[in-house]
Amino acid sequence: MKTREQALAYGLSFPDTYQDAPFHDPNWQLVRVKGSHRTFLWIYEKDGFVSLNAKADPEWRDLWRKAFSSVIPGYHQNKEHWNTIILDGSIPDKDVKMMIDASYDLVAVSASKLIYEAVKKIPEGHVATYGQVAAIAGDKKMARAVGNALHHNPDPDHIPCFRVVNAKGELSGEFAFGGAGAQAKLLMREVVEVLDGKVDLKKYGIKP
Repeated sequence: MKTREQALAYGLSFPDTYQDAPFHDPNWQLVRVKGSHRTFLWIYEKDGFVSLNAKADPEWRDLWRKAFSSVIPGYHQNKEHWNTIILDGSIPDKDVKMMIDASYDLVAVSASKLIYEAVKKIPEGHVATYGQVAAIAGDKKMARAVGNALHHNPDPDHIPCFRVVNAKGELSGEFAFGGAGAQAKLLMREVVEVLDGKVDLKKYGIKP
């Protein structure tokens, strides 16, 4: 992997990703995760080479730096959490891809995990809004990511996503919890009153 096009194509091969260029500078291309909008891959040219910034677990961060002289502390980023990968041909493609894979996993999976842990904190017989779940997860801007995560709930028996409603107290679409009226039935089992597809947030909503 040596070119910008190759790096971008690989970054966009991951689920729920998109390209962004927020700096109004064509040299910088970012690949983000939909929903949370978090970046896991930065692509740019510096000193005649295409370079990538990828997030790295601290345990692997230093191992990669020791293994390849072209893996250095993250340029223009937190050097404890990011590495810069210089595509000068000295790093095998499989290792470049492995570093990008790890960056995606850290950014995409960590956001979902935080959201699921936040949902678990909603008490039985209560509901929370998408915005409240995002705040509990540590980032109010993740409200859209909350909806995406809830629709891909990996463990419905232990992650009570049915307790999440929108800012007006309205329930999710019928498809989300197994068919028409499923979310309402689950809430009513916990003695949460549902009227016309809505829950009274003053009565059943968690406190900010």
